[in-house]
Amino acid sequence: MDVLWDVVPGTSDGVTVREVADALDGRELAYTTVMTVLDRLAGKGMVQREREGRAWRYRPAASREAHIAQLMLDALDLGGSRDAALVRFARSVTGTEAEVLRAALGSEAGLSSADTATGGADALTDRVDRPVGRRPAGEAAER
Repeated sequence: MDVLWDVVPGTSDGVTVREVADALDGRELAYTTVMTVLDRLAGKGMVQREREGRAWRYRPAASREAHIAQLMLDALDLGGSRDAALVRFARSVTGTEAEVLRAALGSEAGLSSADTATGGADALTDRVDRPVGRRPAGEAAER
């Protein structure tokens, strides 16, 4: 997937098995091994492919960032308290990463940058720190 994400820009028609194998030069992988992996990735929906003559052209089905975000969401679904996992994650990020999260949450909620620096972040923390299933009076269900 790294080869596809790094080599194939969003507007590209994709790459062939040979081009992927060449990009993996130094790994001593057989052409058929690369072909099998790409075929399996296509079967799982991770790559898209189009026929070009006798060959296939492959490109990522989603960006690297979208794929990583989906992995994170899948991890949250593994069990236990989703809220607790989110809180643990939020407390483990660096200051810069926290600012990125604050800005993203603020823009998603329609808050101004001043709100995200003060009340917006506090509101999120208050909501997440509450026991699961308990909301303040008058707060509507979010799911």
